[in-house]
Amino acid sequence: MEKKQTKRTNRTAHYSRVVKPTLEAQEINRKTDTLVYALGGLGHVGMNMYCIEHNDEILVIDCGILFPEDDLLGVDYVIPDYTYLIQNQNKIKALIITHGHEDHIGGIPFILKKIRIKDIYAPRFAKCLIERKLEEHRMSRLVKIHEITGDSRIRTKHFNIGFFDTVHSIPDSLGVIINTPNGRIVETGDFKFDLTPIGRNADYQKMAYIGQVGVTLLMSDSTNSSVPGFSISEQKVARTIVDQMRKTPGRIIVSTFASNVLRLNQILEAAVAVGRKIAVFGRSMQNVLEIGQKLGVINIAKQNFISGNELNTLPANKICIVCTGSQGEPMAALSRIANGTHRFIKIIPGDTVLFSSSPIPGNGQSVSAIVNQLTRVGANVVENSALNSFHTTGHAPQEEQKLMLNLIKPAYFMPVHGEFKMLVQHANTAQETGVPKENCMICSNGDIVVLRNQTCFIGNERIQTDAIYVDGKDATGLSTSVIKDRQILADSGLVSVIVTIDSRYNKILCRPTIVSRGFVYLKDNQALLKDAELVVYDALKKKMQQRTTFGELKNCIRTSLEPYLFKKTNRNPIVIPVILNQKAAMEELRARSAARKPSKPTKEAKKV
Repeated sequence: MEKKQTKRTNRTAHYSRVVKPTLEAQEINRKTDTLVYALGGLGHVGMNMYCIEHNDEILVIDCGILFPEDDLLGVDYVIPDYTYLIQNQNKIKALIITHGHEDHIGGIPFILKKIRIKDIYAPRFAKCLIERKLEEHRMSRLVKIHEITGDSRIRTKHFNIGFFDTVHSIPDSLGVIINTPNGRIVETGDFKFDLTPIGRNADYQKMAYIGQVGVTLLMSDSTNSSVPGFSISEQKVARTIVDQMRKTPGRIIVSTFASNVLRLNQILEAAVAVGRKIAVFGRSMQNVLEIGQKLGVINIAKQNFISGNELNTLPANKICIVCTGSQGEPMAALSRIANGTHRFIKIIPGDTVLFSSSPIPGNGQSVSAIVNQLTRVGANVVENSALNSFHTTGHAPQEEQKLMLNLIKPAYFMPVHGEFKMLVQHANTAQETGVPKENCMICSNGDIVVLRNQTCFIGNERIQTDAIYVDGKDATGLSTSVIKDRQILADSGLVSVIVTIDSRYNKILCRPTIVSRGFVYLKDNQALLKDAELVVYDALKKKMQQRTTFGELKNCIRTSLEPYLFKKTNRNPIVIPVILNQKAAMEELRARSAARKPSKPTKEAKKV
């Protein structure tokens, strides 16, 4: 158990601080220096939140969440600690969103519960996603959302902010240019370079111009920094999907990321091209489809869509089903299809399931389980691999990262959006393009990069950051002790000890009763539990030979039972003592307590 608690403590530290600054810390002047720091996004892929501060103004770039791994039991989201922003909320001038993925916009409802933010600036598609998210949380009136494009400008007292178009796996993604009193900062957002993209291309000319006029600090996406070469073009993915649909003899079920609306459009167009009717399942997929149609990103006629009730009225080779669940999410449509619990779809022999995605790190086991279950019930499963091109990344591999570095030509470089190994690799790539090693700053959440007169260094202060574990919609977060308790319950179960006493005579009335859940199988371990009851009984008899309290009795139960159970089973279950006091003794205790309480003073006494 001690080992597991250490692991949890280290995990929490991992979210908040990964490594010490690579440069010697220098003193910060908060009146004249420009400060750059991350509250999330460094040391992990997700929870992106970067802040630029000068004197009495703060710009916040992105406000995302991190989806928990399997060991964070019962946790729905992980969000940054907003304490510093709460303490300085009068300085916040704007929240700027680079694009509409959850790891960049998912934290907005949570931060609005704590901080009054006047203005959010977001590109078109992200704006629609945020508006829908705030409607669900009944928070639409709390903030004004402004639509921005690559040509937009925002001016504050200390900052002059511009934007440039980038290519990503969602429409309307932007990079951000921040002109500050101490130098120019570029934050790329998530990006890739695709010479034949679906939709708008990156603004190479503006990036090159920015590089020519000079950039002090570049903050760039590091997700694929360990992947060599260039990414596959979306045009190639589109052709591969059409070929697969054309040669599939029966129904085809396609699963992809709901947020990848351009890929969704490719799938829908491929289905129409080969004469298939389309049924869409999954709430998030239907929401994105609706927004895509509203914004003109998806232009598929209504007569090409069918409902779940119409699936059985068409030949199998005329049906295309598009659904969520490409990452093995247990409640997503594809998981329910695989398990036979979906309302409209049951796998039949001859069905083909196509994964137009790749597993996110950490989801490989869940995806594998879904693939096995689909195969078991008779589906032909087709996944993305080196032999085909059903998916391409939305993040720049090494050669595309080099292109960004060569276009922007930064004097200093700060890799962001990635695990620690990704940040280190991206810094190595930057050095290959000519950025000096001493000018590459690998930071942790909370480290402060200081801009002063066109130079950068890491300051001598840190901002307190931590991971907040969200259960449901409660943004106050779970304490680490709750997470530890859940881990213990998952590993070792629970033992409850019920003891009946008479506090008047300091006497235990009968042998304790032990109830177990998730610890051992009761029928096979009756002898163990009986012996455990005797161990507690003997310890309590000794303890109650002298005057004691209820708290001391509970501690006595734990200290006697826990070592015994660990010795016998090598497990440390949560031990919950329940002490029942005899009714007459309880009534006597209440009477004594009432007698000790002073009576309320009368009006006359109050006057005196």
